[in-house]
Amino acid sequence: MRAGAVQLNSTEDTDRNLATADRLVREAVSLGAELVVLPEKWTVLGTAEQMSAAAEPLDGRFISWARELAAELEFDLIAGSIVERVEGQAKSSNTSVHIGPDGEIRAVYRKLHMFDVEVDGVTYAESRSEQPGDEVVVSELADGSPLGMSICYDIRFPELYRALVTGGAEVISIPSAFTLATTRDHWEVLVRARAIENLCYVVAPAQSGTHSSGRETYGDSLIVDYWGQVLSRLAKGTGVITADIDLAKEAETRARFPALTNRQLGLPSAATVLT
Repeated sequence: MRAGAVQLNSTEDTDRNLATADRLVREAVSLGAELVVLPEKWTVLGTAEQMSAAAEPLDGRFISWARELAAELEFDLIAGSIVERVEGQAKSSNTSVHIGPDGEIRAVYRKLHMFDVEVDGVTYAESRSEQPGDEVVVSELADGSPLGMSICYDIRFPELYRALVTGGAEVISIPSAFTLATTRDHWEVLVRARAIENLCYVVAPAQSGTHSSGRETYGDSLIVDYWGQVLSRLAKGTGVITADIDLAKEAETRARFPALTNRQLGLPSAATVLT
């Protein structure tokens, strides 16, 4: 299987974002990608007001476009994440959607971990406008391979990825929009760590550049193998990367280096030692 990751510089201009995504996803498929992953919030990345105004339900034009394109070109598409308007829910959801080659929605994952932090003097408070999800989601690609779904800040919570792999995941998607500082210091380390500790391929597309809100993202989209080796990367700008995924080799490595089965489950609680 060949995987592709699309790097974007999304803004408040949803028409522009959609046109760029369409062009680059088509490019990825033309390069042989059977699985393509878009970045986090590929539909809109701007101020809180701009994001709210661009929120759509799953039957809106963004996911409708994704379904039509996946069916037209017959490939698996992970529609990064969109700002989803959910009926009966006051806040939006940060939602990743897996669409199969038949154009049907195969899985929906709503981001579990809210980015409520301060970085370089800038405060981010996703929980003010976004509702966290409540499900761990493993989907199935067209060839039957299990796909674990996650989004951006989730990457800092290894227990989620262990749950995905325990649920069968052999490939993991991490569509992201990492900040400049956290990408520079942590991004590659975290992506490779999640791959290594779970002996699993990771496809991690990113946002890159300055966005209409003034927010800056770093880029550095990555495709990493089960041994933590970077197979392909795009440092800056918009574009596409691809890499071949060999799940037979992944299975062989898991058998020869059975860290997943060597785990000691049910460990006792840590003792507190006072001196």
